[in-house]
Amino acid sequence: MSFTPRRRVGLISALCFTLLVSLVSAQPDRSFVTSAAESKEIRNFVRLLEEAHYNRESVNPSSYPPVIREFMEDWDAHHLFFLDSDAELFSQKFGEGLYWNVSTLGNIKPAFEIFQRYEQRAEDRAQWIFNRLEGEFDLESSDEYVTDRRELEWPKTAESADDVWEKRLRFELIQEMLNEHELAEAKERVRKRYERMLKNLSDIETHEIAEVFLTNIAKLYDPHSTYFSSETYEDFDIQMRLQLVGIGALLGLEDDECVIRDIIAGGPADLDNRLKPNDKIIAVSQSNAEDAENVELIGMKLRKIVDLIRGDQGTDVFLTIQPADNPDPGARKQIKLTRDVVNLDSARARGAIFEVPDDNGENKSIGVISLPAFYGPNPGATDGPQNSASGDVSLLINQLQEQGIDGLVLDLRDNGGGLLSEAINLTGLFIKEGPVVQVRSYYGDIKVDNDLDKSVRYAGPLAVLVSKYSASASEIVAGALQNYGRAVVLGDSSTHGKGTVQTVYEMRNLDQRLRMMPNIKSGAAKFTIQKFYLPSGSSTQLNGVVPDIILPSMEDVMESGERFLPQALVWDEIETTEFDGTPLEAHILSPLRESSMARQEAMPEFDFLKRNIDWFTARQEQKSVSLNLTDRMEQRDIDKEFREAMDEERKALRDHKYAFTEFLLTPEEEEETVAEDATEEPISITEDVISENIVVAVDGEAFDGAAIDPEAIPTEEIEEEEEEEPAPEGYARLDIHLREALRVLVDAVEIGQQPQFAERIPLTARTETGG
Repeated sequence: MSFTPRRRVGLISALCFTLLVSLVSAQPDRSFVTSAAESKEIRNFVRLLEEAHYNRESVNPSSYPPVIREFMEDWDAHHLFFLDSDAELFSQKFGEGLYWNVSTLGNIKPAFEIFQRYEQRAEDRAQWIFNRLEGEFDLESSDEYVTDRRELEWPKTAESADDVWEKRLRFELIQEMLNEHELAEAKERVRKRYERMLKNLSDIETHEIAEVFLTNIAKLYDPHSTYFSSETYEDFDIQMRLQLVGIGALLGLEDDECVIRDIIAGGPADLDNRLKPNDKIIAVSQSNAEDAENVELIGMKLRKIVDLIRGDQGTDVFLTIQPADNPDPGARKQIKLTRDVVNLDSARARGAIFEVPDDNGENKSIGVISLPAFYGPNPGATDGPQNSASGDVSLLINQLQEQGIDGLVLDLRDNGGGLLSEAINLTGLFIKEGPVVQVRSYYGDIKVDNDLDKSVRYAGPLAVLVSKYSASASEIVAGALQNYGRAVVLGDSSTHGKGTVQTVYEMRNLDQRLRMMPNIKSGAAKFTIQKFYLPSGSSTQLNGVVPDIILPSMEDVMESGERFLPQALVWDEIETTEFDGTPLEAHILSPLRESSMARQEAMPEFDFLKRNIDWFTARQEQKSVSLNLTDRMEQRDIDKEFREAMDEERKALRDHKYAFTEFLLTPEEEEETVAEDATEEPISITEDVISENIVVAVDGEAFDGAAIDPEAIPTEEIEEEEEEEPAPEGYARLDIHLREALRVLVDAVEIGQQPQFAERIPLTARTETGG
């Protein structure tokens, strides 16, 4: 059921705009009007997109009619409340003249009329539900229910809608009973759910409706463009200050559900290691006592969800989670997390040295540096340590080289972006000098950003580990090092594919009157202005960076990445810029690939990974579920048995580990070395999902901050089902991809010892190391 918009970008405002400040004004009877000033802001927003967006030439007045249906689906994504006749009516009534209404008149009355129809449909349906819950239900039928109705049409008639909802209610009752509730209690829980739906719906404010509607217009251009109401923009600005109290997770709304977009490195959720990106938070409680209220989040505003999860430092919060790796709604579990201060820029690079045997049984020392983001000093900061990604990696390289490493793995799998300057500086640690990225503006100019430092911090064999959620700045680094032949790239079938740059522009700047009134708030537009290209001329947009060696991955069976976003900008290429390097040649890559493929076919850990992938794929392909309670209970028990067996196998595989020593950076940037008995990372059956990276102009520099997504408000979590054994942390987890990266680098070191490479060892820099 969807009763809040599926792509409400940062709709986290809790207060209405005042008349002078708001985009739209609501009357007590829930009728909506726009003033002349408000209409002007709407017109300016459309004009800004038309004149300054990178993709401006692809959108014209004939592009606007689909906005009507998209806006309806934002509120009713699963096609449960509207009827097909509603879509026909509104498309005919508003579609053809929509561009003129918005661009010339600043009129968004279609949005309000559509919302009012939705509100009425939802109220009527809720009353039908309350009446139907008084009756009997057949929970042992052979019927099935399609849980994801996004690709289905809206019901044609009221009668066909009733048929859908008859199955929907049985589905919800069975879900409650699978969670150990009796039928009477299940009915009451469902009733309360729809009572909350009506309450949440009545709380929807006019500026939120306008924000959703104008964001749909922005998304005609590309998926990363949006409109911020003044309150959303204010919240965005607060997030830019980079400190929050919570669980350390970025949240977003997807359809009517709260979804974890990303986990903030170093926060409570990251340290707990049970929450994963794409997990859904179903309910929140402040206690695990029997009488504690467990507040369901379905249909709730994001800001209210955040208020429930945030709290005083040191207090506990209990989250009911639907795991991303088990789409069966009966697989929910409760997790306890302890709230703590989360500095979004506090998660720093960390390193380790692993002892990995070669074919002769002799250990090679392989360094690993894990970089969570391309962070840098806060703009305007005058005190405290001014840490940066490149500076921290440089410090870690020094520490690792002092221990005599034979090779280095740069792990960018959890890295969704950051400062472009840091991506350039970090690439420069591994190359002599030269171009790192080309940036094309919306008016066609191409700027080449170079590493100008001729010194090389690390010149030895190098591998870069990536995933579908390595995005933006990570893709620039991985792609540049691949272009130079400086590193072998391993990981998922591709990186995320976000090769665009956004800016946030406050709407007051287009209004001379508001520019003179700094205390009056205005909305803001986030829109795409630039596109990234590698030194070779290939864009990182859409296709991302394709690794030299592809490893089996759960993310490759999910719809993850830029290519799955509507209106994503296309891949293209420009002329190659001159640089001193070439991609790795076949005589180097082929033996590395062959050895890796042999291990993927033979090693138990890859068999374990593939069986998990197959299990998840089968669940993903299941489009409908049984409405037979007995059958569902049997399937629940089968799935539970499978997961428990996988947990035991994971623990056994974790014991087959490489010994390692971990290197951490203290806040004072001093070395702290922690010796560990080997272990590695438990396979994330769902790894991180990157929320869109926002690029904001900060002191003239593009800031691409994955952790500052206004669609994703920070929160936190911890799991607690039956006093589970705490999951291993950091390098002590089973991490199959990292293990294989270590082995591939050992292979590369051995290849480099062959006589034909006496002049220059593969994967090494073209100059001597320097300071």
